[in-house]
Amino acid sequence: MVDFGGWEMPQQYSSIRDEHIAVRRVAGLFDVSHMGRFRIAGNSSFQFLQHIVTNDLKPLAEGQAQYNLLCNDSGGIVDDLVVYRGSEGFFVVVNASNRESDLRWFREHAPPDVEVEDRTFELGLIAFQGPRAQELLPCEGLDAIPYFGFGHGDVAGIHALISRTGYTGEDGFELFISSERVGEAWDAILGHGKSAGVLPAGLGARDATRLEAALRLWGNDMDETVNPYEAGLGWTVKLDKGDFVGRDALQRVKAAGPRRKLIGLKTEPGNIARHGAVVKAQGKPIGVITSGTHSFFLGYPIALAMVEAASFRVGDRVDVDVRGREAPAEIVKLPFYRGSARSAVSPARS
Repeated sequence: MVDFGGWEMPQQYSSIRDEHIAVRRVAGLFDVSHMGRFRIAGNSSFQFLQHIVTNDLKPLAEGQAQYNLLCNDSGGIVDDLVVYRGSEGFFVVVNASNRESDLRWFREHAPPDVEVEDRTFELGLIAFQGPRAQELLPCEGLDAIPYFGFGHGDVAGIHALISRTGYTGEDGFELFISSERVGEAWDAILGHGKSAGVLPAGLGARDATRLEAALRLWGNDMDETVNPYEAGLGWTVKLDKGDFVGRDALQRVKAAGPRRKLIGLKTEPGNIARHGAVVKAQGKPIGVITSGTHSFFLGYPIALAMVEAASFRVGDRVDVDVRGREAPAEIVKLPFYRGSARSAVSPARS
C-alpha cells in the first residue's frame, strides 16, 4: 500500500507483472475510487463547462463522455478530465491529486445558477479492463454501450452507472457504484472471472499499461507549465468553438508552433529511464524523461520524454541518463502498444 494523492492505494496485490499481463490477455480489476467525481447542475451548466474546458461539448449527446482539459489563462494544463452528459445534467471525473484544487477552480468560475457538487465519497469507482472485459463482467446489455458512452445496469445485481472508458488502452468499463455496495460488486466481479484469470490490479500495473498506450499522466507528462500542443493533446483544443479559458494563449501557441513536444523512447532491457532523467542528442541536453517503466508485456523499457521541438523522426537515436550513465534510446512511434480499446484516439487520465 502507498500514498497516492492523499489516498491509501494498492501498489500491487500479487505481482505487477502478473497483474499487467492479466490486463493485456484477459482482464484486470482496478480500484480507482481516488478519482474525483463532481456533479454539475443548473440552467447554465453547458455554457459554464464550455467556457472552462478546451474541447467542444456541442456534439456531446446524452449518454456520451468526452476527454477534456482545463487550462489556465497562459494555456498551461490545470488538469485533464472526462465530461459525461446525462439526462439530468453533467458530471466530471478529475484526477485524485487535483480534486480539491479542481473543485475550487470549478466553483470560482461557476455562475450563481450552477451548483458544483463533490460526489467523490458517495460513489465508489472501479475499472474492469482487458480484451475479455465485456465477456467476463457479470452484467447484461453491455453491447449497447459504445466506446466513450455510458448507461445504467446491474453488475451482479448491484446498480451501477457503467461507462466504456478506461486508462489501459484496452476495452473495458468504469463502474460508478454506491460506496456502500462497491465492495460487494468488486468481490462478485473477481469471483466471476477468477477461473478465466482475472486479477485485481494495483497502481504499478495501471502505470505500465497506461504508458504502453501512451496515455498521459498529469503531474508527469503535463502540468501547468505544459500546454496541450506540447503534450500531444492539441486534438482536444477547439479554438473555433468560441471563447474559453486559455483560448488566446493557445491560439498563439498553435500559430507559432510548440517549443517542445512529447516523444516515445525504447531502451534496452535493464536501462529504465525514470521521470526527470536528462535526454541528450549529440551530447547536448534536449529534454527530460516524463514517464518511464519496464514493459513486461513488450519485454523492454519504454518512456515518454519532453524534448525541444526539433525534427526528430521515428528511428532516430538519443541518449538518456540511467542511474548516472548514458544509455542509448530509440525514438519510436506512439502508442507503444495498441490494445482492444474501440477507438484509435485514446485519452489520457491518471
